[in-house]
Amino acid sequence: MPTLDIDFVRNQFPALSDPDLSDTAFFENAGGSYMCQPVMDRFETYFRKLKLQPYHASPVSAKAGAWMDESYGALAAWLNASPEEIYFGPSTSQNSYVLSNAVLGWLSPGDEIIVTNQDHEANSGVWRRLAGRGVTVREWQVNSDTGSLETETLNDLITTKTKLLTFPHCSNILGEINPVGEICALARANDVRTVVDGVSFGGHGLPDFKSLGTDIYLFSLYKVFGPHQGVMVVNEETAALLSNQGHFFNEQVREKRLCPAGPDHAQVAASKGVGDYFEALYTHHFGSGDGVSQLQKAEDVRKLLHDAEFRILSPLMDYFRNHPAIRIVGPSGAEGRAPTVSITVEGYSSLELATKLGDRGILCGAGHFYSCRLLEALKIDPMQGVLRFSMVHYTALAEVEQLIATLDALIGETE
Repeated sequence: MPTLDIDFVRNQFPALSDPDLSDTAFFENAGGSYMCQPVMDRFETYFRKLKLQPYHASPVSAKAGAWMDESYGALAAWLNASPEEIYFGPSTSQNSYVLSNAVLGWLSPGDEIIVTNQDHEANSGVWRRLAGRGVTVREWQVNSDTGSLETETLNDLITTKTKLLTFPHCSNILGEINPVGEICALARANDVRTVVDGVSFGGHGLPDFKSLGTDIYLFSLYKVFGPHQGVMVVNEETAALLSNQGHFFNEQVREKRLCPAGPDHAQVAASKGVGDYFEALYTHHFGSGDGVSQLQKAEDVRKLLHDAEFRILSPLMDYFRNHPAIRIVGPSGAEGRAPTVSITVEGYSSLELATKLGDRGILCGAGHFYSCRLLEALKIDPMQGVLRFSMVHYTALAEVEQLIATLDALIGETE
């Protein structure tokens, strides 16, 4: 397995060489990553040459539609899904809202669904509202000491009336990666369908949809180096259960059934650039890939990104774990987690520290990050929130060292 070529990678992201950002280190990728060059190139070309209603009779309109169609296949290839299982929408929050209405064509009063208090509110609140439509909502609660979801407690919640389970692939606060395959297998054994929120996982390597065993997988492209679009991967069996949410005359147009407002043409077309970036990563590090299956290429890229992220995460976790004033919220090691790390620091409010770090060029976040229920379960005031640092594979080790030195100096000023 080759080592990630960080110089090659950073050259694919114009923001990382922008003079206005030269004195900053970006640690808020969980809120939105920088956009890669292939996406920007497709945006520019689409707006310049193809900005008209697509799928009409003229050659230019037909080309605009073809550019949109390419994005379905490009993303499906890296997700081990079919293009027919890919749906675009304006955001994952909006997509979740649409799904929660679409399932009402399948669920009946008295049916049960299970939600968690570990989720971002987008994959919790919309499902909880179904209680007002006659659906019974049960909560799979985290361990109040660790924040983890434990499969043993899930067993106790499932009944013969349970139809749906929603949970996150990875918490946007804890960084902990949940055992999705195990959870989905348990659900399927009980005839329960699953919706997995992968927003906090997708930027660390798009998953193998089929091997996860979930029925619906959600993620946001603007956290996977692309445009501000949400993606739903919905297997065909589950899609057949969902009621049309678009205009009645578009009910047979698959791409529009779960997108009431209709697709954002340019952003959908630009989304192919994410697949192009992953292809460039593979080619640069592994060669042409002649004779290599797409499944293997996707696995190689996932491992390439994982190994790179582990190398930059390890020293940061070591520093946090050994500092007496710092509490890590979630797992204290680098294994089994994404490089999204939340902490609290004794003697500081999270916002105060984030502001001071920002003034010194460390761009990070503070708050509850739409996971109020999780923080409440951990006895952390959501209004105070946590200090969060989130990295992806383009984060340089030197930036991690800059973060450690800057934070250490700030904390030292009050000791």
